[in-house]
Amino acid sequence: MDVSQLHIFIGWSSMIMGALSGAIIGLFFHRDEWAGGYGSFRRRMLRLGHIAFFGLGILNLLFGLTTQAITLPETYLTIASIGFMLAVVAMPLCCFLSAWRKPFRHMFPIPVLAVMAGIVPIVMGGI
Repeated sequence: MDVSQLHIFIGWSSMIMGALSGAIIGLFFHRDEWAGGYGSFRRRMLRLGHIAFFGLGILNLLFGLTTQAITLPETYLTIASIGFMLAVVAMPLCCFLSAWRKPFRHMFPIPVLAVMAGIVPIVMGGI
């Protein structure tokens, strides 16, 4: 499986995780005070984790398609690929862990830097 196929697979797999996590969380949304109520930090983090699967899945799909459209230097391709793979795991994980225990919110720089590690090499290598 080449990088393009890998990231298309990761992207669609992340969409499945987004749908599954949304279905699980959705079982409890009818309870007004579930997870501390609609505006609570815990509930916001759960929703953000669910949406992160979709957002980062889309980024992985776009990366997979981008690698078919332009040729990136091998080093840039590797850095971007690792960045997007780390981000698609780390962002939802940080969100769900933060919903569980607030101090995990301090881990958010990890997925943010991973996304940047995915984007910057594409911009630099595609010029």
